[in-house]
Amino acid sequence: MNIEQIYTGCLAQGAYYITSNGEAAIIDPLRETQPYIERLEKEGVKLKYIFETHFHADFVSGHLDLAKKTDAAIVYGPTAQPEFESIIAEDGQIFELGNVKIKVLHTPGHTMESSCFLLMDENGKETALFSGDTLFLGDVGRPDLAQKAAHLTQEELAGLLYESLTKKILPLDDEITVYPAHGAGSACGKNMMKETVDSLGNQKKVNYALNQPNKQAFIEAVTDGLLPPPAYFGMNVAMNKKGYGSFDEVLNRGMIALSADDFEGMAENTGALILDTRSNADFAKGFIPQSVNIGLNGDFAPWVGAMIVDVKQPILLVTDAGQEEEAVTRLSRVGFDQVLGHLKGGFATWKNSGKETDTVKRITAGEFADRFETEKSVVVDVRKESEYAAEHVEDAYSKPLAYINDWINNVDPQQHFFLHCAGGYRSMIAASILQARGYRNFTEVEGGFAAIGQTKVPKTDFICQSKVLSTQNS
Repeated sequence: MNIEQIYTGCLAQGAYYITSNGEAAIIDPLRETQPYIERLEKEGVKLKYIFETHFHADFVSGHLDLAKKTDAAIVYGPTAQPEFESIIAEDGQIFELGNVKIKVLHTPGHTMESSCFLLMDENGKETALFSGDTLFLGDVGRPDLAQKAAHLTQEELAGLLYESLTKKILPLDDEITVYPAHGAGSACGKNMMKETVDSLGNQKKVNYALNQPNKQAFIEAVTDGLLPPPAYFGMNVAMNKKGYGSFDEVLNRGMIALSADDFEGMAENTGALILDTRSNADFAKGFIPQSVNIGLNGDFAPWVGAMIVDVKQPILLVTDAGQEEEAVTRLSRVGFDQVLGHLKGGFATWKNSGKETDTVKRITAGEFADRFETEKSVVVDVRKESEYAAEHVEDAYSKPLAYINDWINNVDPQQHFFLHCAGGYRSMIAASILQARGYRNFTEVEGGFAAIGQTKVPKTDFICQSKVLSTQNS
């Protein structure tokens, strides 16, 4: 028997590859299936099952393409109603895989169909729990995503989650290894650990949600401090439940290379959004007017989902040379399948054609410090609330990037302001969106708060973020 965690950092997502005696199972696969196919062929094993812990909201699973290419059966837990052929397992149902067995544990709460999969080794010993979004390391799944579909409040869903954990998970042996669907950085929880594997026994000790004195305290703890889910989540759920186009077709379309003239014409004729995936440093120096910058070397896919929202939005890509396929792949992971092509040769092609370009006013933290005047300078901090609460520039405004569509209309175009995040990634996203919507009276600070912190600019006293979070959750 072999268990491998396939962890994708930009999504904070864990898929699992299990083999035993010539048969394999994959739990919560990524959208692109070729790496799995190649792995199966190399090891000479047959994919028997594709287990889905639930209808995912934060990414589009590869279950459909994988099933079509391998004839493997897709398995969901009880109450799931996908619009394609699959096995809807019963609670407690056991699936044989080579010399091991996998038991379905129906654990509603995060969603109604949410299920965990308990692996029993060759000797029948319970050894691993694939906990999906029911149990994370340091946290549990948020109970507010399925309210509309389940016709329940988040408090009622949290109550179901409590029952699932106390009746199905906590009675299991402490030595069982927990393999969650997500880790720190995922929007599916609020307090996840940076580790991606742990023992159940240790989680019983350190996980705040598992240490509440009663059901009501659990409900209050897990529902307190929840941020609104990203707007694209519902669209990803629909794709996972109803189906989607082949990834191969999505990739082939996105890999169409366009000349500067063709790129410009397509942008004008289709209403496509120009997405520039280069680094914030390169983008600041020059870009196609109206482009939105979300750097590939960062939490690319989640920020695309949060900022663009509509997965049906046509997109044209500007990337560094050789990064086109990676960009299309990452976009598909969160359901953005309408990539119409990319600019051949990247931004240099556009610039060399003599077409109009734009820039972002960017200064160093040192220059910011020289220009900063406590009573006159307006500073906009686009970091998360918890980052801002931990420490910020005195009198700075907290305007999280995630809510830019809410606060952008309140920006006074006549009032100059300085813009920063933690390191420059998020503030350049904000800068590109601001300029695309006609706001130009601002200056972005290179290096963000990390660089500002090394200057004389007055700041509030630092408070550990973990303390901030624990205060918010108490």
